[in-house]
Amino acid sequence: MATLERFEELQCWKTGRKLRQLAYRHTRSPIFAADRSLVDQVRRAAQSVTANIAEGFEREGNREFVQFLSIAKGSVGELKDELYTALDEGYLSQSDFEATYAIAEDTTRLIGGLIGYLRRAEMTGSKFKRATP
Repeated sequence: MATLERFEELQCWKTGRKLRQLAYRHTRSPIFAADRSLVDQVRRAAQSVTANIAEGFEREGNREFVQFLSIAKGSVGELKDELYTALDEGYLSQSDFEATYAIAEDTTRLIGGLIGYLRRAEMTGSKFKRATP
């Protein structure tokens, strides 16, 4: 992995951003927006994904980064469950559910891949540059 300078370079953050955008778009529809509690939960979970990726990256240590990535991955799981609630309540069409769920699956796969990489790699703190012998 090349040296990363910004969290915005991470594919998992980019995909998480798409997921967050979809979550916000869906929750603006009048039928969905009426369920304020679910809207709040969906938005908080979606925001948590990208926020934890960014915060973990900025901590500059791979152990802390893995911890924050794990939280982000958990937030994707929470959001996926909330999508089922929205589908079951008729707030989302089947096609919107499937498209959003697919982005969530991509996001969790990418986060999991980065967690695995960080756990296997010998890393230094600053921006995860490979340690020199």
